[in-house]
Amino acid sequence: MNLIVQPEAGLGPVVRAIHGAKRRVDVAIFRIDRPEIEKALAAAVQRGVRARVLVAHTNHGGESRLRKLEQRLLEAGVTVARTGDDFVRYHGKFMLADDKLHLFGFNFTKADTFKSRSFGISTRDQKTVSEALALFEADSARQPFTPKHSHLVVSPENAREMLTAFVKSARQQLLIYDVNLQDRVFLKLLKQQAAAGVEVRVIGKCKGGDPIEVRALKDLRLHVRTIIRDGAYAFVGSQSLRRLELDHRREVGMMITNRSVAKKLRDVFERDWEESATKKEEKVEKAEKKEDKKEDKKEDKKEDKKKAEGAAESPRETAAANG
Repeated sequence: MNLIVQPEAGLGPVVRAIHGAKRRVDVAIFRIDRPEIEKALAAAVQRGVRARVLVAHTNHGGESRLRKLEQRLLEAGVTVARTGDDFVRYHGKFMLADDKLHLFGFNFTKADTFKSRSFGISTRDQKTVSEALALFEADSARQPFTPKHSHLVVSPENAREMLTAFVKSARQQLLIYDVNLQDRVFLKLLKQQAAAGVEVRVIGKCKGGDPIEVRALKDLRLHVRTIIRDGAYAFVGSQSLRRLELDHRREVGMMITNRSVAKKLRDVFERDWEESATKKEEKVEKAEKKEDKKEDKKEDKKEDKKKAEGAAESPRETAAANG
């Protein structure tokens, strides 16, 4: 399993994955303004790779661009399908290159890959790859999708159920990137977890308030939706914890059990959290750190005192035993 971190990585990993495909490339696209992807798909067709693209039927302010994109891809020899209009929006973003699934929290746009915090995940897990292919086929044919057991999180079919179980399983910490966390059921659950002693922090927007700590991402646009649980497990996807994206739109995400990847996500979150602190929060954190150091010094002095008393006792005990 591999992790892509935006904006540091750019589109290089995606283009390389397309160039490396030998049999097939299937891509679900919501928004695109980067020509590198189109060129890579055209080159794949030229070397005999089956290239298929599923284009969203609509996105905000970009329908004419989507139709022009379809025409350019068709002219390049790519097989193009358009999603249905049964959902408010088809917002999922993923790609299958041979036997590998690449799931993205970002669009193939300059804004998402140059100016935004986002993530991408790739996996060869057979069940998850098969599930993503089944989803691609169903949405391309405008047929119902019935999920099976895998790490793929699909709205509206199984996202609420899987994400609820994921959040409930937290024992120590939940670190959340979310552009608009407002689902009442999840807000209640997060507050319950916080009351039970789980540390809950959100970078983005959240209507929950205390005891959930919230900070706005500084210096970067936030686009990804991610939850890191206990530093060892994670979710990355396109669905925010809000009713519209969980219950009425096509959104796609993935559960991550790779501890190394989860740790990398946590490290990025902690850096973003620290850099996004307000001056008031920085003062509070400095005061807390100062207080922690005082407590540590007190504990060290107590420990030194115990050791010294123990050392003084030893000679007396030895003398008493010899007497």
